[in-house]
Amino acid sequence: MAKRCYYETLGVQRTAKDGDLKSAFRKMAMECHPDRNPGDSSAEARFKEINAAYETLKDPQKRAAYDRFGHAAFEHGNGGMHGFGGADFGASMSDIFESMFGDIMGRRGRGGGTARERGADLRYNMEITLEDAFSGKLAQIRMPTPVTCEACGGSGAKAGSKPATCMTCGGAGKIRSTQGFFLMERTCHVCQGRGEIVEDPCASCNGQGRVTRERTLQVNIPPGVEEGTRIRLAGEGEAGMRGGPSGDLYIFLSIAPHELFQRDGADLYCRVPVAMTEAALGGEVEVPTISGSREKVKIAEGTQSGKQFRIKGKGMPVLRSREVGDLYIQVEVEIPKNLTKRQRELLEEFRKSSSDDNHPDSTGFFARVKDLFGSRET
Repeated sequence: MAKRCYYETLGVQRTAKDGDLKSAFRKMAMECHPDRNPGDSSAEARFKEINAAYETLKDPQKRAAYDRFGHAAFEHGNGGMHGFGGADFGASMSDIFESMFGDIMGRRGRGGGTARERGADLRYNMEITLEDAFSGKLAQIRMPTPVTCEACGGSGAKAGSKPATCMTCGGAGKIRSTQGFFLMERTCHVCQGRGEIVEDPCASCNGQGRVTRERTLQVNIPPGVEEGTRIRLAGEGEAGMRGGPSGDLYIFLSIAPHELFQRDGADLYCRVPVAMTEAALGGEVEVPTISGSREKVKIAEGTQSGKQFRIKGKGMPVLRSREVGDLYIQVEVEIPKNLTKRQRELLEEFRKSSSDDNHPDSTGFFARVKDLFGSRET
């Protein structure tokens, strides 16, 4: 029985490109693969026919011979049809899975070079003052960091030598095998996925390609940073293994507690003690601001504890914005202590001469208590 034309078998024109051949083979192989058609002998025969056609046409030399001589080019032991399940079938299925799932599985080109491991990201905790957060600063930090070994340039190999390609995986870092319809891929156990083996390691880094050094780095802290703000220094983290790219360094900021101010977002709060006489008679007090200047606040007659005064635009700047928060002054009326005899006499006179109008809050409170519970007879 005459063999069917390979191009007809794959359903492509004779001018089809390699990509068209692979696409056609992949589609047909999926449809009639024996694993999908158990017990169907016609599907198995069809699959063998498709596999043989693709094995011939995907090879430029075999395709040229086939185009010139047809099936006669491979008769008499010159490369006839390959049996189902052979090595060439595995290679073909590997091509299918490479095309379909290679990107998901982390595809590397065959013999595709060494895996350069990226260095780890590092974290540095820095505490700054509220004043630093207000104005910003250029800070310096010192920290031990794995850096590229100067002696070997990060290769891990002794000067004058270089790593050898892993013979087990051919430099791919992964070992592939086919099992039925599936392509199995695992990390090479010899080179641990690097694709290279250091046979003569560098004495300075013991073949790691990096050494630990203490470095001094500058960190630009912008105005308006808050508790937990993270600053990224690209490429300043741990050096990569064997010349791989460095990781990043992340600076995590914390704000030290302040003696005078409490922060809420961009606003600041300051508790200011005011003498009883100032609160009762009214007056003026000078209060500090985070910038170091002073602001005058007018205290109205009869000001009570807890009263707040807002000073607009004297709070914290908003990070990467022109907005500025406000400063809130909270009055705390201070009761005098350590009275002299004369002061006590004056306060006694004031108490005797005062009326409910002088203490409306306390008078109203006790009046409500009386109304609520009523008077109790003893």
